[in-house]
Amino acid sequence: MGELKLPAIDYGALAPMLILFGVACAGVLVEVLVPRRLRNVVQLSLALLGVVAALTVLIVNRNLRIVTIGGAVAFDGPTIFLQGAILVLGGVSLLLIGERSVEAGGAFVAQAAVVVGSDRDGKQSTGQPGLTEVYPLAAFALGGMLLFVAANDLLTMFVALEVFSLPLYLMCALARRRRLLSQEAALKYFLLGSYASAFFLFGVALLYGYAGGVQLSVVHDAVANPQHSQLLLYGGLGLVAIGLLFKSALAPFHVWTPDVYQGAPTPITAFMAACTKVAAFGALLRVLYVAFEGVRWDFQPVLGTVAVLTMFVGSILAVTQTDMKRLLAYSSIANAGYLMVGVLALNDSGLSSTMLYLVAYGFSVLGAFAIVSLVRDSDGEATHLSRWAGIGRKSPLLAGVFTLILLAFAGIPLTSGFTAKFAVFGAAIEGGQTWLVIFGVISSMLIAFPYLRVVVLMWQSEPGESTPAVSIPGFLTSAALGLGVLVTIALGVFPAPLIDLTREASQFVR
Repeated sequence: MGELKLPAIDYGALAPMLILFGVACAGVLVEVLVPRRLRNVVQLSLALLGVVAALTVLIVNRNLRIVTIGGAVAFDGPTIFLQGAILVLGGVSLLLIGERSVEAGGAFVAQAAVVVGSDRDGKQSTGQPGLTEVYPLAAFALGGMLLFVAANDLLTMFVALEVFSLPLYLMCALARRRRLLSQEAALKYFLLGSYASAFFLFGVALLYGYAGGVQLSVVHDAVANPQHSQLLLYGGLGLVAIGLLFKSALAPFHVWTPDVYQGAPTPITAFMAACTKVAAFGALLRVLYVAFEGVRWDFQPVLGTVAVLTMFVGSILAVTQTDMKRLLAYSSIANAGYLMVGVLALNDSGLSSTMLYLVAYGFSVLGAFAIVSLVRDSDGEATHLSRWAGIGRKSPLLAGVFTLILLAFAGIPLTSGFTAKFAVFGAAIEGGQTWLVIFGVISSMLIAFPYLRVVVLMWQSEPGESTPAVSIPGFLTSAALGLGVLVTIALGVFPAPLIDLTREASQFVR
């Protein structure tokens, strides 16, 4: 009997993930050991410290290029960039989750809906700590996302998918003011996510039957030298793609997005809109660019049709929305379509431009949801569009910031949205996908209408009796909003440093 050889493990490459998983486990112990009145501060501090520590280790190891744990994890340029983006966006999201403010009525209210609400008797909670278990759940989710973008075999990718999805299902149900809506959203997300995971796993089984292994490099070699039925290859690719397209909110697998975005607590929605999208597209890039590059001419038309459908579904249905969170949800769907245009360029420019777009959109969407959390009355957040009439007269600064973010979503020049769209469209033209760019430009013109409608509503309408007051943001929300606005402007005016960074990071290792 031969000697058992254990795979070599590079702990430097794994350190950011291990730190976050360790912080998440420590957070579970904090729930048991720390007095209730101190938990929010301790948990928030612990989570932020974990994110900073993981980011620091990632920066220290930025020049490392290695495939470790027997080929299960790849630490390369895209991994480092995407993990860094997830950590930075996750840290900003934690600021929104942890924010608290004192309203005029004396009730201790969290900007994060996870912390505020009514008790079981229907009375308003005053000075009562919130659901602090959201912090270890967020840490587990971030750790899973880091593993998801680094996974170099399909089984590891599936495990990472479940590690970050299960906490998200729970986090979506933590709203206290609209508990039924929140729990309904979480149940929908859980059921549809379970089906998508099952499709993904079945696809992995088919690809194992085709390639004789689940490592992306093994699949790549099997595609280059086919020896088995092509039915297994295309069936496996299609089923794996369903799981990834679901997480990316691409049509027709987008149907969960509006309900979940509306029902989840707003800071959790921001966390999902920014970080989950980076993780999902990071995994999609690795699978398509590393494993299935040899059949690009077969999947490009199919996924191109998905991209066009996604752009138009998001753009057209955004026009009909009357709820701000649902409008932003359909905006997220449309942006997933634009991201897919960059992915399907299938060249170095497509990879770098997609990573640029993920960062630009992530900061803008965090700023948008930070503003949504501030427009509230005694019943909670006022998300119906009619309630936003005249906000510009009541709070011109907030309305001005939101106008800037909406213009970035629309792709107006001198904003990050314009830079990102120009980059992905340019990469698609370079990759011979001009038809996708044409549809992308048309859908961009369509989705500009709902954005401009909100701008007109805020500035040109008179405030009514139902127009809510705008809460004064606390320090943490101000910091998150300030970062979102700063990056939105900086990437529109001076995007060269980030563009150079994405180009340097646009090489996968096998």
